Amino acid sequence: MNPVVISSFEEFESYKGKELGVSDYIKITQHQINLFADATLDHQWIHTDPKKAEEETTFKSTIAHGYLTLSLVPHLWDQITEFHNVKMMINYGIEKLKFNQAVMVNSEVRMHAKLHSIVNLRGITKFEVDVRLEIKGNPKPAYTGLLVFLYHFK
Repeated sequence: MNPVVISSFEEFESYKGKELGVSDYIKITQHQINLFADATLDHQWIHTDPKKAEEETTFKSTIAHGYLTLSLVPHLWDQITEFHNVKMMINYGIEKLKFNQAVMVNSEVRMHAKLHSIVNLRGITKFEVDVRLEIKGNPKPAYTGLLVFLYHFK
């Protein structure tokens, strides 16, 4: 799928209430989980000990950190949208985030994005995007939430 190309507030505003797109799937590996554990100092065994997770959890495998799946947003967002003529981009916040389903190791996930709201604040575009992280083969999403961004078009 080709990303939606946006070069101005007016172009972006035309997508209000509409689906922006869906990213490609990305596989969550144990190596990736371990690197995230090292980076965040979160070595809880449910993420990093495959043998113990297999023996002692209902998942029967390790699961990705919820925040690891959330940290994929920039990569997945760039597959959905391509912004031109932007001077500055700021991640402003996250609202109504809910982790709904564990992402087991070797699962594939992708992000759906819909433009919820958009406003021009004296030249700065503030927008909210409804996102859903889908797990391949699972009807329940890993998470849902409302991401808030500030973009300053030139």
